[in-house]
Amino acid sequence: MGSKTIQAVAFDMDGLLLNTEDLYEEVGQILLQRRGKPYREEVRQRMIGLPAPEAFGVIIEHEELEDTWQELQKETDEIFDGILDERLRLMHGVEDFLQAIESRKIPKCVATSSTQYFATKALQLVGIYERFDFVVTAAEVGKGKPHPDIYQVAAKRMGVEPRNMLVLEDSENGTKAGVAAEAYVVSVPNRHTQQGNFHGAKLIAKSLLDDELWRLVK
Repeated sequence: MGSKTIQAVAFDMDGLLLNTEDLYEEVGQILLQRRGKPYREEVRQRMIGLPAPEAFGVIIEHEELEDTWQELQKETDEIFDGILDERLRLMHGVEDFLQAIESRKIPKCVATSSTQYFATKALQLVGIYERFDFVVTAAEVGKGKPHPDIYQVAAKRMGVEPRNMLVLEDSENGTKAGVAAEAYVVSVPNRHTQQGNFHGAKLIAKSLLDDELWRLVK
């Protein structure tokens, strides 16, 4: 497998391009503290990689909240607005890997469970939004991750077969989505997702600087 087979790259965003999983943990704690509840690790783990309606649905169900997922989303966005400018960072190796695939003129996109509003704002803040051909979100497809829809759409928009598209994911749900789409999936777990099941991934990389990953795009 190499550049002759890999014709496009689809990046997850949270925890793969950006350190937003760190920030989600903090925001989740604030959100539930306001309601007199703890942010439990088992609940946070179940939310990772899910589209907003399902992710907030996990909180609503487990903590028996009266809020709608839309209300929680709005409040979350407001909390994020107060910390993004100072706390948002690229994950390790992102800049180097982007330069590598750009030098080879490989098409690339972002496929995220985050909202279009948040994805656009976050990617613009770190200065990489314009470097992608497009951003596709869960709201634009029939079913979000772990279903394959988002990666099927990503492949179609980039004009490649899913099997010729490299999918980079950090989470179990995202990995399942890429595998179900029959893409070439490489999982890059972080401290929040490393306990996940990455069955079906062709490679579990330590970071975006992993030598085996780079061999795929050379």
